[in-house]
Amino acid sequence: MARRNRGVRVPSHARLVLICFAIAANALCAGGVYSFPLISPALVTHMKLTQPQLTTIALAGMVGQYPFAAFVGKLLDRYGPRACSLLSAVFFSMGFGFFSLEIAHTPDTIEKPSSASFRRLTVCFCLAGLATVLSYFSFVFSATKAFPHYMGVASGTSMAIFGFSPLLLSALATRYFTVPETGLNVTRFLAFLAILSGVVHFISALCMQGSDHATRAPDVTSIEDPEPSSSSAGTVPTIVENIGDSETRPLLVNKKPSSDLDIPIFSVPEPLHGSVADLLKDPYFWILTLVVATVLGTAETVMANLGSIFVSLPAKSGADISTQVQLLSASNTLSRLIVGPLADFVSPVASYLHSGIWSFPRKQHVSRIAFLTGAASVSALTFLWLVLTVRTQAGMWFLSVGVGIVYGTTFTILPGILSSIWGLPNLGRNFGIISYAPFFGTTFFSYIYAFVADHHTSPSETACKGVECWQTTFWFSTMITLVAACGSGVLWRRWKGRV
Repeated sequence: MARRNRGVRVPSHARLVLICFAIAANALCAGGVYSFPLISPALVTHMKLTQPQLTTIALAGMVGQYPFAAFVGKLLDRYGPRACSLLSAVFFSMGFGFFSLEIAHTPDTIEKPSSASFRRLTVCFCLAGLATVLSYFSFVFSATKAFPHYMGVASGTSMAIFGFSPLLLSALATRYFTVPETGLNVTRFLAFLAILSGVVHFISALCMQGSDHATRAPDVTSIEDPEPSSSSAGTVPTIVENIGDSETRPLLVNKKPSSDLDIPIFSVPEPLHGSVADLLKDPYFWILTLVVATVLGTAETVMANLGSIFVSLPAKSGADISTQVQLLSASNTLSRLIVGPLADFVSPVASYLHSGIWSFPRKQHVSRIAFLTGAASVSALTFLWLVLTVRTQAGMWFLSVGVGIVYGTTFTILPGILSSIWGLPNLGRNFGIISYAPFFGTTFFSYIYAFVADHHTSPSETACKGVECWQTTFWFSTMITLVAACGSGVLWRRWKGRV
């Protein structure tokens, strides 16, 4: 009688410590593209770039990460986090290094922006964006592969550390590269980012898992004694693991029942291990994609336009845009730290036991989809609060906190959902494919915001003023996120008992 057992190879304790250090180091050094607000003033004064050009460069590094996600996910599944970290080291060094050189070689006497320089800067920041998504996949999936039974904690903690990266890098820029008289030395700061990111990701790659440590699906053949005797009663059949074509090794031979058989087994239907075509044929994958596109797209639209929303409202003593940014960053980070462990406790991720059974490690109290439904609902409530009650800059705190919670929660629970439904071996590929969702969602909702704001901008002003600038946009966002919550409810019902 043959049985399949898809095991997860767990690193030794010493190697696990090195992997954890590598994950933290990569996460802390991967947020360089989010330091763009620090360098943009220098690009205006020194290189005379216009606002549309600045926006194009920023989008190349930030939103431009998403188109590469599926390819990076496939690379991760095939070669492991180590390859992603190595490539990230190369692209970080190239992107920030050439960006620094371009600024250094631009004379101070230019009177109008150079189109060639603008294109080169855009390519450089695009390389930095590619390096960011490579780094992101390296530390998130290195964490989930190292701790497969605690995916929520692993992904949430690594993402939370990544959330601190812009704060750390901006503090270093202020402390070591800023002169009170002239401001930030952009050339030196970017050169520092090139060296720091490259060296850290190279060293981390030496500690991270390669393809050998990726989750595999080894063949396990159960060989039963054709003539059981009384002496063999109560023993587990011999199991032989077939690795490759020539290597065989006894896994369990006439041992007493393992802990898998001593504890209650919460077996669930096995995940759908299939090709990309099989994934795209699944209608429920598309429902999940639309939900993610809506929830993350509206959240990233707010994050990208938080400043313009802030200045559209009447000023009030004590109100500061930096406070709103800090609130959003803090709520984003804290939600990842809280939701990860909570999801693992009430919604454990299923995995294969030694007996070959796909089972929850402990009782499931609520579906992991509940967190996605909750994020969509909080998003709708946040936007409704904005359009109904916020009339001054001081009242924006609820928007900043709400969007941070929604953003952090959604990204934290996604890996567990994908691995439970479509399997852990293709998790990187599937996460990469679904990462296209916020790319299109953010673009769609950002253009809605831009067109509405432009329509209400007075010809005599350069910026839109008043709630009319965004009221229509966020009424629409309220309704569409409620629809997303209903779509998530459909998934909750469909995948009941599986995730």
